[in-house]
Amino acid sequence: MTAAGGRFLVAVTACVSGVAHTYMAAERLEKLCQQEKWTIKVETQGALGIENALSEEDIRRADAVLLITDIDLAGADRFIESRYVQSGIYVFLRDPQKVMGALRKLLSAPQRTHIILSS
Repeated sequence: MTAAGGRFLVAVTACVSGVAHTYMAAERLEKLCQQEKWTIKVETQGALGIENALSEEDIRRADAVLLITDIDLAGADRFIESRYVQSGIYVFLRDPQKVMGALRKLLSAPQRTHIILSS
């Protein structure tokens, strides 16, 4: 999903079964970012494997990363140098504004800042 101007974000979504919630979270992220006029690229990890994989360049140029997952991510070490918000997928789906609020705070934080949200 691309929106004019603003920030560039990347995200990974993944749920336990790798089906519905993975894609629901990706779609919700895209809509929220579109409202903010931010550009986002979302990688999904699920039953079909990794789709829309983030490149090293995507991650390097991202203003922030969202890790929305209830499972261990494949390639999670790619994000260690980035600033990111990590949240469970169910937490995000229940209260997306909690995650977006943390993201807004994160955007002014130094690289390597990691915010981990719990229920």
